[in-house]
Amino acid sequence: MESDKQTAQSILRLLPAVHEILDGSEIKRAEQVERLPRWALRQAARHVLDRQREEILRGDRMEPESLDQTHEQVLRETRKLLLRSLRPVVNATGVLLHTNLGRAPLAEEAVRALQEVSAGYSNLEFNLDTGKRGLRYEHVEGLLCSLTGAESALVVNNNAAAVYLALRVLAKGKGVIVSRGELIEIGGSFRIPDILEESDATLVEVGTTNRTHLKDYEQAIGSSTGLLLKVHPSNYRVMGFHKEVSTEELVALGRRYGLPVMEDLGSGCLLDPGVPGLANEPLVADVLRTGVDIVTFSGDKLLGGPQAGILLGRREALERIQRHPLNRVLRIDKLTLAALEVTLLLYRDPQTARTRIPSLAMLSVPEGTLRRRAQKLAKDLRQNLPASFTVSVRAVTGRTGGGSMPTDSIPGVGVSLGSAEFPAEEILARLRRATPPVVARIERDEVILDVRTLQRGQDRLVLEAVQIFSTC
Repeated sequence: MESDKQTAQSILRLLPAVHEILDGSEIKRAEQVERLPRWALRQAARHVLDRQREEILRGDRMEPESLDQTHEQVLRETRKLLLRSLRPVVNATGVLLHTNLGRAPLAEEAVRALQEVSAGYSNLEFNLDTGKRGLRYEHVEGLLCSLTGAESALVVNNNAAAVYLALRVLAKGKGVIVSRGELIEIGGSFRIPDILEESDATLVEVGTTNRTHLKDYEQAIGSSTGLLLKVHPSNYRVMGFHKEVSTEELVALGRRYGLPVMEDLGSGCLLDPGVPGLANEPLVADVLRTGVDIVTFSGDKLLGGPQAGILLGRREALERIQRHPLNRVLRIDKLTLAALEVTLLLYRDPQTARTRIPSLAMLSVPEGTLRRRAQKLAKDLRQNLPASFTVSVRAVTGRTGGGSMPTDSIPGVGVSLGSAEFPAEEILARLRRATPPVVARIERDEVILDVRTLQRGQDRLVLEAVQIFSTC
């Protein structure tokens, strides 16, 4: 045992010092050509040496790496160190509103607005007409009201915050009646019962998982009842022997007993059902016409804008919510407002919204267009991949994602990749390590590149990403 320690110590003494690595000609050349910063090279050299020391002390290595190998490791570590953690990816999954990939991509007009507003000062809370302080919500409130017919509007940082804030203000210390079939959980462990508890409201469950009647709500109303809540099942559907109470019925019941009614729509669809793929999603304007007091939904789902929680409804209820101290905690910043305003401006002409807002545009691409794109991509991939790969075009099924329209699949076209040399998981992993990373999916032991979610110009990025297989 003692001799092993002595051997390890003798090997450790052969390791180069950090300054010796940094003085290497290959490192200096890369530093000048790639403009690699000295601090990153130094940190990378320390990481590499620490790793080599651990291997030697564990007995995994009986001699140090060559200096050339060490230089190569340091340069690789430096480039990795300089990569941003949050960076763009190519979405080839076929899921349009992929929560893990940032949900809705923004329209070009919204991106320009972000750049313009972030580069300098803005009239975020400054009224240019009066020269006095203004409200940040005024930049989007009028647009939201004109597009949906709401009396008033408020925007916070996400829909979970919108639901929580509304419950906290309207039903603190009171009972909130909800159907058992609507006690949903969405991604990230957002659960309606938990939000109710945290908002200091009391959950009152009525009905059963699959059937709830109006009489169930009415029988549960008591002196401590503060709100009737309806939750749209954005990420699931109850099929078969099923009954739910409509928003109209709940509103009429609420009026009879003097109780506010709130509906969490989740996705928030502004366009009419004629848009392909949106047939089963309720329109925000239609829900508001029922007389519901508050409607909440996300900005980065079917709306196609930035992450935000949008509250629409009656002026009196919205004014109470806006005055609450928690509203400041949950408020949106100037960047969100800039992107949201421009996205809403596009909705003033429905056809412009369908063509300029990426998520809506991707939903409505004809299958023939997708097939032509897939065939061109497949042809180019065959020319750029080793002979061990098989490339084919086939029909696939995409999804809206983001907790929207769970039962509505989207017919599409994809390019499948298979290889006698690499298993599908390895192909997927290597594509994720490309710059930018390409994220795809696996079906029947093949990697599927769904062209519906490939944005303009990204076919070229896919071709660049597969070059890694030619250099293996």
